Order: sequence, then C-alpha cells, then structure tokens
Amino acid sequence: MSARPLHATERAALLLQLVPYLLGKGEVSVAEAADEFEVTPDQMREMVQKLTVIGRPGEGGFWQLPNDLFDIDWDLLDERDLIVITNSVGLERAPRLTAREAAALLAGLQLAATLPGVGDSGTVQNLIVKLARGAASAPAEVIVAPGPVDDVRVTVAEALRRGVAVSFTYQAPDAAPTTRTVDPAKVHIADGQWYLQGWCHMRQGMRTFHLERVSEVALTEIPVSHSGEPVPQLFEPGAGDVLARVRYPRQIAPLLGEYLSGAQIAAAGELATATMRVADEQSLKRVATRLGGDVEVLAPVGARRAAAAWAAAGLAQYR
Repeated sequence: MSARPLHATERAALLLQLVPYLLGKGEVSVAEAADEFEVTPDQMREMVQKLTVIGRPGEGGFWQLPNDLFDIDWDLLDERDLIVITNSVGLERAPRLTAREAAALLAGLQLAATLPGVGDSGTVQNLIVKLARGAASAPAEVIVAPGPVDDVRVTVAEALRRGVAVSFTYQAPDAAPTTRTVDPAKVHIADGQWYLQGWCHMRQGMRTFHLERVSEVALTEIPVSHSGEPVPQLFEPGAGDVLARVRYPRQIAPLLGEYLSGAQIAAAGELATATMRVADEQSLKRVATRLGGDVEVLAPVGARRAAAAWAAAGLAQYR
C-alpha cells in the first residue's frame, strides 16, 4: 500500500473511529489495524501515537495529567508492533443501558434478524452480542415467539437469494383459496403485519400478499423473470379496498401513522373520526388492540368483530 498524505478532515474522522475500534479489539497489531482503516502501517502508528495528546479537559478546561489523556502501552508498540490502549479517558463511564432497555432493543433486533437480507448479514448478531455485553446488568432472556408467517419468510428469503419464484396457497378474505406462483420482490413489515410484494404469474402483475394468509409455500425451479418491474407503494389504494371508520383521541393521531395517510378526518372536541381505505377488514385489529382501547373501530362490522376476536385471543393467553 502506497503512502498517501491524509488531509486534516480525514485524519480527524479516522481518529474518531479508531478509539472505539481499539477499545473493542483490546489488542491488535499495527498491520491489522492499518489494513482495517486502509492506511499504511506507518500512518497507523502515527495516529496511535497522536492519541496520547488527545483527551478530556479537566476542571477549568485544563488537562489533569495523566488521567485526562489517552495512553497506550509503548513497550508493546515499540517491541512487538501491538496496539493496546491503557487509559481510555473515562469512556468506560459512558451511560449504559439498563437491563430493561437492553432487553427491549434485543427484542427489536431479533425481529430485524428475520428480515431477508438483514438477518443473514452478521451485523444484527454482532449488535445483539454488544448490547448484552454493554448493559449495566445482564438483560433478561428475550424470546420473540415465532409467528405463523415465520416459515413463509424463511422460504421467501431463500427464493430471493436463489432468484427463483415461490408457489403458495393464498386465502384472501371472503374468497376461495387460490394457488399462486410469485416472483418475490420485497418483504415488508408494517404495523406488526408482514407482506410480500412480487409479480403474480396468475394475475400477470405486481401484487401484495398478506403473509398470514399464505400457506403451503414452496420453492420452485422457475427463474425470476420480472425483477425489473416497478414495485408499487405498500398501501397503494386498490379496487378491493374496504372503507373503514375509526374513532380516537386527537392526541394519539401520530401513533396511527400510515393509517391516517389520505384519510378523511372529522374532529369533534377531543375526539376525531377517520374514514379510510384499508386492504381488508382484518387490517385494523392490531392497531386497535395495540393502542389499549383508545381506538374504536366503528365500521365495517366485520372489522369490529375481527378486532374484538383478536383482543380476546390475546387476553386468553394470560389465563
């Protein structure tokens, strides 16, 4: 690697990344660190040496040597070309997550790990390990219960990786089940529900499928042939949409998010009523129960019944 002069902005950016990297490594060779940061060993050694004049001002803005400056093991650097930080300027006293906060983030990361193209990258697993290690106390064991769509997501992720179509049975509301062959394009999660978007061979166009209505999914040997087709917005209005009405306190409107996008809203005092188009009557059950009774589904009747049944099934888990 040829030496290239580092500009001041480049050097500052590298130093900001270098400290957490060295602390995470504990001990690393000059050559390995140089390769990681794409600089020469001499440039890496120079940056490490300059760390020893960087630190945190003490009271009154003056240095309180030696504790307010970074320090390294000079013997290891000179004799064995190894970098070890011996004083981290109190970085270990940075605010740490509580066990409850770490557990909440771990649950979210476990959910992210199920996303095709995310969970198999190794990044999420590394974050999970770091969170568990960085909490103020050991977080509680977090288990994200598998849902009915887990096997479907795994198969779709494999289809995306292989570049082949998937075949499955799809049961739309108030319709007979159909067998579909689909070139998968994207998998989304919105308001706790999973969707597959892809080119439907039967409908000859891009379609969105609610994964809870997918069963008997299987990989095919059919190569994906419509990957270049434009993918519509997830909640783009469709001919089969249902007109729904919900009532809610006006202050929780931000929690309804995408549901209120394009809705007609009428306010009366502290309450508001939104008339909106949804994919089907089942779409509102999660948001209604998630907001603890603040959202009342007014219409259609099927949506009210679906929300009530969903809440009753959840309550039954605690009995």
